[in-house]
Amino acid sequence: MKVQRFVDLSVALDPAVASDPPGLQPQIDYIDHQTGARHLCAMFPGLRAEDLPDGEGWAVEDLRIHTHCGTHMDAPWHYASTMDGGKPAMPIDEVPLDWCFRPGVKLDFRAVPDGHVVSAAEIAAAFEAIEYRLAPFDIVLINTSAGAAYGQPDYINRGCGLGREATLWLLERGVRVVGTDAWSWDAPFAYTRQRYAATADPRIIWEGHKAGREMAYCQMEKLAQLDQLPAHGFMVSCFPYKIRGASAGFTRCVALFLEEVTQ
Repeated sequence: MKVQRFVDLSVALDPAVASDPPGLQPQIDYIDHQTGARHLCAMFPGLRAEDLPDGEGWAVEDLRIHTHCGTHMDAPWHYASTMDGGKPAMPIDEVPLDWCFRPGVKLDFRAVPDGHVVSAAEIAAAFEAIEYRLAPFDIVLINTSAGAAYGQPDYINRGCGLGREATLWLLERGVRVVGTDAWSWDAPFAYTRQRYAATADPRIIWEGHKAGREMAYCQMEKLAQLDQLPAHGFMVSCFPYKIRGASAGFTRCVALFLEEVTQ
C-alpha cells in the first residue's frame, strides 16, 4: 500500500542556532502565560489573573528578524533592481504561486569540497547520473555538505555553491525555483573572498544570485533534510510569506511523495 509522506525541508527559527553571520541572527522574546495574563487583565478593567483558567493568559513572541532568517525564498528584487534584461525586478509578494508547488528533483553535491563553484557541466552530469530529464518549472534542490553542519559554528562557510553559468543552465531549461541547504545559493563568501583577492575579478562576487538579472528566478536557502529525499518522484510546496515589496519571504518548505508501506 502506498501512503502520502511529508518531509519538512524547513529549519526552525531559533536564536540559539548558529545559522547566520554575527548581527544577522534572529532574536526572539518569549512572553509566557503569566505575563500574558497581565496583558489580558490590562484590557479588561476589573479582571484579575486568578479569574483566568489556571491564572494564565496568552503566550506570544516578539521577533526581531530580517526576511532572510530561517528557511526563506529570495525574490528577484533581492538580486538587483531589474530582471529579464531590464524589467523591474519582482518582489516576493508578486512571485507566481504556480511556481511554488511543482515536481522536485534533488542533486547530491555533498561530496563536493566546501567553496567549490558548481559548473553547468557538473549540473548536466548530475542529471544524467540520476537519469532524470529536467522539465520546465521543476524545483531543483541542491544537497550540499552544509546540510549536516547546520547549527555548527562553521555552517555559513560550508557547502558548495552554484555560479552564474550553472544557474543560467537551469533557468534556460525553464526552472524558476531552486533551493539549497547552505546559507547561500552562491559559494560561501569566505572562499569567494580568497578568489577575489587573487583575481580582483568582481564578476565572481554573488554570481549565482546575479544571474537573476538576466532571467528571473527564486531561490530557497537554509533548507533541511534533503538527504531524506529520493532524487526525484516528489512534489515541493514552498509558498513564501507575503510581505509587500520585500526581497524575500519565509517559507515552510515541504516535500510530498508516495511511499510503499507494508501492513
